[in-house]
Amino acid sequence: MPASSLSLTPIVAATFFAAGVVKGVTGMGLPTVAMGLLVAILSPLTAASLLIIPAFVTNVWQLFAGPRLAPLIVRLWPMMAAVVVGTAAGAPLLTGGDVRLTTAALGAALAGYAGFALIAPPLRIPARLEPWLSPAVGGATGLVTGCTGVFVVPAVPYLQALGLAKDDLVQALGLSFTVSTVALAAALGARGALRFDNLELSALAVIPALVGMFAGQVIRARVSPGTFRLGFLIGLLALGAEMTARSLWTA
Repeated sequence: MPASSLSLTPIVAATFFAAGVVKGVTGMGLPTVAMGLLVAILSPLTAASLLIIPAFVTNVWQLFAGPRLAPLIVRLWPMMAAVVVGTAAGAPLLTGGDVRLTTAALGAALAGYAGFALIAPPLRIPARLEPWLSPAVGGATGLVTGCTGVFVVPAVPYLQALGLAKDDLVQALGLSFTVSTVALAAALGARGALRFDNLELSALAVIPALVGMFAGQVIRARVSPGTFRLGFLIGLLALGAEMTARSLWTA
């Protein structure tokens, strides 16, 4: 491993441990937290490369945690297909080299998601609208993923609005996150933006991410998930706003 990667190891480990804790408590948030913290010291492209393997491992784990994977794939495949197409379309911004622009876009995505989750009332999508909304939401999620490396917007609010049972929702989120991770890796690889030394460090980051998930599950048994989620969203809103303002201020 290059010396530059070795010097980053403690920071990357701490970041993915923190991101794993959030995912362990809330069932999501690992890529969101990891990207938000890593771009303080790295470019969004490098941060997205480091995200690939920990996100894939933890999301596949979540994907296969429930018994209804096949019915969910049948129901959500139009959304997943659109995620792949949207990610490929959005990747040129992330790989284009304009760090200021991609950082601002990432900050806006984080702040937008947190702000929406804090103030929006619970939504419910009628089943008759799914055939039209699923591809649109998937394409939009893919574009955000390709541009910023974050794949929660608007996929998470949409899946939460489908009225899925608790276990099905967790598995559906795992499906969406896994497809987004693979699509992002493929899009970056197709554009020659994945470096082996980044992937090596990304593989090592799986360990603190899994340890953090276990710690988060322990915390979940002792702290109200609602209270934790509120603090997480407020912190994410502040982080996203600061990233966007900093990028625009230095323009």
